[in-house]
Amino acid sequence: MERRTLFNSRLLPAVLVAPQLAITFIFFLLPAGGAFYQSTQSTDAFGLNTVFVGLRNFASLVTSPQYHEALVRTAVFCVIVTNLSMAGGLVFASFANRSIHGRFLYRILLIWPYAIAPALTSVIFVFLFQPQIGLITNLLAGFGINFNYATNSNQALALVVLIAAWKQVSYNFIFYLAALQSVPRSIIEAATLDGARSFHRFRTMIWPMLMPTTLFLVVTNLVYSAFDTFDVIYALTGGGPGTATDVLVVKVYRDGVINLDLGGSAAQSVLLMAGIVGLIIMQFRITTRRST
Repeated sequence: MERRTLFNSRLLPAVLVAPQLAITFIFFLLPAGGAFYQSTQSTDAFGLNTVFVGLRNFASLVTSPQYHEALVRTAVFCVIVTNLSMAGGLVFASFANRSIHGRFLYRILLIWPYAIAPALTSVIFVFLFQPQIGLITNLLAGFGINFNYATNSNQALALVVLIAAWKQVSYNFIFYLAALQSVPRSIIEAATLDGARSFHRFRTMIWPMLMPTTLFLVVTNLVYSAFDTFDVIYALTGGGPGTATDVLVVKVYRDGVINLDLGGSAAQSVLLMAGIVGLIIMQFRITTRRST
């Protein structure tokens, strides 16, 4: 007996997909196209005269020492933030996955930082590390350590790395905890009975099972540190002192909004977007290859 379908229409798949396609076009493809168009233009500071310059803005970036410095600074920033936040998430998830008293409360507390707005996160850390009245600053001063992120470039960069990583630990914690809970307990118990130590069990049994989650989180954290840390950095240091924390996403804002170099700023955003898309494509290829 042939089963009857409730909606027997060829247009139904198109109708169901249309909202997502519209969202993708309006909020991604259209802005991306506008950014690429702007990157081929040269506009004066008043926005009155616009001249087509082709790829000249991209050529200027290739020969710009300031852009090279910001690119290296961004790469270092992304790598450190990704490693710190993923390591922290994995460590906390490993502890929360154990059968300990109050582990559900620990899980809730570890998730909370991710719900805090980035700008508010910076305000919290300003009160902790403010050079004159900061709680941690005064504590460090008691040990003879002078901490002033407003004047010390290395301390400013270290602080924004710490904040960005702290903000992302909760995100990684959620995924690693879910991955750890999917590891069969019988395998771990059998290895324990065979005399395998904790580190050996983790390295040979648990870690290989976490690799798909880890690959996903590597790309996600790189995208986060490259794109989603503007609020944290700008609210805390504004990219300073000097250019110490002037990563690419902050430089795009500075050049476009403050210095009114709309074409150069758009070219930087296009290159940044291309790098992120490349990372996502690489993640899909690696994930697909591992699944097959």
